[in-house]
Amino acid sequence: MSSNPPSDEELTLRAQAGEAGALGLLLERHQAGMRAVALSLLGAVPDVDDALQDAALVALRRIGDVRDPAAVGAWLRMVVRNECRMRLRGLPHLPLTEQAPATGGPTPEQVIEDHALRDWVWHAIDQLSPPLRLVLMLRHFSGVTSYEQIAAVCDVPVGTVRSRLGQARAKVAEALRATAVLAHDDAALRTAASRREAIETLAAAERGAFARVVEERWSPRAELIGGRGERGGRDLAIRGMECDLEAGVRQRFADGVAGRDVAIWEMDMVNPTDDPHHCPPSVVWVMSLDQGRVSRLRLFHPAA
Repeated sequence: MSSNPPSDEELTLRAQAGEAGALGLLLERHQAGMRAVALSLLGAVPDVDDALQDAALVALRRIGDVRDPAAVGAWLRMVVRNECRMRLRGLPHLPLTEQAPATGGPTPEQVIEDHALRDWVWHAIDQLSPPLRLVLMLRHFSGVTSYEQIAAVCDVPVGTVRSRLGQARAKVAEALRATAVLAHDDAALRTAASRREAIETLAAAERGAFARVVEERWSPRAELIGGRGERGGRDLAIRGMECDLEAGVRQRFADGVAGRDVAIWEMDMVNPTDDPHHCPPSVVWVMSLDQGRVSRLRLFHPAA
């Protein structure tokens, strides 16, 4: 049996087949080249580490895009280059599900749904502490992507958001060095179930049954933080929904993602024609879950 280390081609094929440890070896093997690209474009600034960590997460989600496994090093450096250029141009950071796919290749959404690494990624994210997990999910899996927006949702300074993101990405990258041999929950099924629940919740509200949904699916001690900072419990949530409906406001589910104990629902808000500015155009429900029940809901208006 040969003692030679596996080639880039072999490791890439293994990573594309769902072996997280193989991708970890690739990232470690090409770390120097990836850092050199970031330094050449950004200089010796803290953004270098951010760009490299974001690039590692892009690699996690898009390793299936690599067409020439033997040239994966060049592909990884290209990912870093794109991340750095985005920062230099001051472009907003897109969720990984919205980044442009390679021409003719699978869309990022297909990679998420079909790729074997999907559940490993979510398993790694679920090992983070709740504060780290929340900022990572907002940054990379929702439409709430800027540091300022995340700081508003989490009610912490922007510097704390940067710190938590750095810790979270470093921990996920560190987890890549271990093999992914454990059986993990099916992340796609979990998110699909959460999306169905969001649609069912809005439909129930329009039928006048939102209070029953809250009774069944929320903890009795659930906390609500409204879009204007108001605080209360389940009664405040019910009154708020009923007031919006009475005013002719409707919410339409746009997107959602769910982790083990965090769910994020993005809603478009449809105002009545005679009062088009009654509510902001969108709202994000950021929910903390305890044994599947909502223990805390933070409402956030990205465009407010």
